[in-house]
Amino acid sequence: MAFQPILRLSRREVFAHEALVRGQGGQDAGEVFRHVNVDTRYQFDQACRVKAIELASRLGVPGYVSINFMPNAVYRPELCIRTTLAAARTYDFPVEKIIFEFTEGEMVEDHGHLREIVQHYHQRGFLTAFDDFGAGYSGLKLLADVATDLVKLDMALVRGLPADPRRQKILRHVVSLCADLGAELIAEGVETRDELRFLQDEGIDLFQGHLLAKPAFEALPEIHWPD
Repeated sequence: MAFQPILRLSRREVFAHEALVRGQGGQDAGEVFRHVNVDTRYQFDQACRVKAIELASRLGVPGYVSINFMPNAVYRPELCIRTTLAAARTYDFPVEKIIFEFTEGEMVEDHGHLREIVQHYHQRGFLTAFDDFGAGYSGLKLLADVATDLVKLDMALVRGLPADPRRQKILRHVVSLCADLGAELIAEGVETRDELRFLQDEGIDLFQGHLLAKPAFEALPEIHWPD
């Protein structure tokens, strides 16, 4: 795993660290996922959860740890969560400090099943996040069907935002929509100060991106707080 922080800039605090899948030699997620298929995705999903919790505990991650899960790998949430709960007990990591993210980039086969998973996680005390919003499959329908605590704005909508009036209009509607739905928005993939300032001016407070900190392999990265 590599870790990348999500920062709440108004308080100048670390809100969470996202656990990002890496190979044993530091290979990126794309290379790792090439070796995952329908037959192995459940074991892979479970192994990632355990590894993320173990490392977060060992490194003393401040705030939450955010773990990506594969909705299509979760057949029964009440059974699949047992490994996560056992890992939290084993490594003495508080379950109330775990966020589960699902990505719009994965073709979710059953929105009703995903809604049940998210509801079960909420009942267990976990926070949930809709990752990569605006990048993949049926984003607005997923947003309508599944209520999460957080929505992560995909970097494709962030890139070049200050000079792109169409993106600016879309962003303002997304900010308003998430506020109405009671979900806090996270801007990910922030790489320039102009992007950061624009997003802050639109009321976003949670940020993730290389401008602030690059992912660190099995370590907590150095944070570059903006002036």
